[in-house]
Amino acid sequence: QVQVVESGGGLVQPGGSLRLSCAASGSRFSIYLMGWYRQTPGKQRELVATITSDASIKYGDFVKGRFTISRDNAKNTVYLQMNSLKPEDTAVYYCKVDTYRVQDYWGQGTQVTVSS
Repeated sequence: QVQVVESGGGLVQPGGSLRLSCAASGSRFSIYLMGWYRQTPGKQRELVATITSDASIKYGDFVKGRFTISRDNAKNTVYLQMNSLKPEDTAVYYCKVDTYRVQDYWGQGTQVTVSS
């Protein structure tokens, strides 16, 4: 069973920055994809950013250059640097991990609140 643990959420003012981290452990298989999704009450979970083991990256349309995803393959850790945060970025951010055999391991989520 793969354990997925997020950290780094919190309260930040509009225009500020936060860095989220997610570490995966316990996988029998190599990890293919790591990434971030977010969800607000009453809405579907949406893509923020994903990165594969060969560094192929995908961002959600709303990111528009404000967020940067990176990954340390040796540590099975993914990071999300979020800059120029807006109130509409307020959400629970979830880390997703896909191995080469099994997909859709999720963390418990970390709350990001952007408010003055």
